[in-house]
Amino acid sequence: MKFPFQNVALIGKHKAPEIAGPLLRLAAFLSSKGLNVVVDSLTAEQIESSPYPAMNLNEMVHAVDLAVVIGGDGTMLNIARTLSPYQVPLVGVNQGRLGFLTDLTLENMLDTMAAMLEGKFVTEQRLLLSARVLRGDVEVFSGLAFNEVVVHRNHTSSMVEFEVRIDGEYLYNQRADGLIVATPTGSTAYAMSAGGPILHPSLDVIELVPVCPHTLSNRPIVVKSSSVLEILMHRTGDIRVRFDSHTSYDLELHDKIIVTRHPEPACLLHPVGHSYYHTLREKLLWNQTL
Repeated sequence: MKFPFQNVALIGKHKAPEIAGPLLRLAAFLSSKGLNVVVDSLTAEQIESSPYPAMNLNEMVHAVDLAVVIGGDGTMLNIARTLSPYQVPLVGVNQGRLGFLTDLTLENMLDTMAAMLEGKFVTEQRLLLSARVLRGDVEVFSGLAFNEVVVHRNHTSSMVEFEVRIDGEYLYNQRADGLIVATPTGSTAYAMSAGGPILHPSLDVIELVPVCPHTLSNRPIVVKSSSVLEILMHRTGDIRVRFDSHTSYDLELHDKIIVTRHPEPACLLHPVGHSYYHTLREKLLWNQTL
């Protein structure tokens, strides 16, 4: 991470014209501090008469020191998968719903960014997953995930049937609606809805959570992040693998999905005093008395 920051990218929620006002306020503020501001090209399409240069994500990876994402967790997931392999730190401003990853508010955005520009921030490394689909010995698809890699049925009523191996050792055969392989970040997303445990994001682990397994003895399991996970498809039809709800690929019989930890983590910057437990209390309404 390069600090002090000099080149800052602003990225807004896709097809959300309401972010224009907050984004332009932040851009003007950063410019007044002497920083070079660029706007994501898709975001720029939602802003009339923007005075700031536009740049696509692939161009940003070598051109910016910091990316500020204005939107919700879904926006942050997509941006993190693109920028994190290039060690671009991310700050999230919440204009979505839950906001587990976007912890600045529109109200405190300018004050918090002013402090961050002075070095008053907390750096947090978050694990990313890398997955490859092998058809025979040929890699036919690959992708990254910040939350989870999910094997699931699409529109059919038939269960998914698959085999799981960890570091080459057979774990189980499974009949279920699907399987979630989640990072600690993703433990508060689909994995939590499917009954998986909440994992602190600092943990160096991966969790496997079956979705509606046919055998009740099949439970979620947490493994070390250095594990190599193999999922071999024994029955397919309308089955696919999905990465963070953003990218998917249709699977065929005997396809193998190999999931590993990506070598580069996502780097999130938080305000000083940031607390993950405070976030849980607030987002999951644990602070309300019954």
